Amino acid sequence: DLPNLKSHLRASLRQLPDFPKPGILFEDILPIFASPTLHATLLQALELHIQSAHPPTLTPPFAGVDVVVGLEARGFLFGPSLALKLGAGFVPVRKAGKLPGECVRAAYEKEYGTDWFEMQVGAIKPGQRVLVVDDIIATGGSAKAAGELVELSGGVLVEYVFILELEFLKGREALRAPVYTLLKGQEE
Repeated sequence: DLPNLKSHLRASLRQLPDFPKPGILFEDILPIFASPTLHATLLQALELHIQSAHPPTLTPPFAGVDVVVGLEARGFLFGPSLALKLGAGFVPVRKAGKLPGECVRAAYEKEYGTDWFEMQVGAIKPGQRVLVVDDIIATGGSAKAAGELVELSGGVLVEYVFILELEFLKGREALRAPVYTLLKGQEE
């Protein structure tokens, strides 16, 4: 049952004050991946939501999810495993200059300037139903850029999925598709 799974996951997170700089309370998700049981629990909880929200069908438009897009770097920790469980492909979104071949590019704002995300051209086929995953949604800038890459590739962005949301930063307001977060983070 999903509430029980969420409770186990939430209890495993660590909060680290003043990291990476004074005044920041860092939410550490890495204990989830240090435990095979917790990692499996994470995948089960996400799969329950996704199968419910986007069930595959046998008739057009076939629904379901065709591709899981994971954002560098923490979306890589669970994105491929989730894609495998869903019977979907996995496509990485990386910082500029890290992927070989021709790429599409989108900018996003960071606290100290602009950065760029890239995705390989042809990694998503026009019309494919795409789920974007990452560990935490804060301001929503990097997720928004990933969504733009999906749309530039002709994909249909069905949902953003995050492990944790820092609600006080209102990141979901920047996104143009439904947002699901498994856990809620600290309050301001």
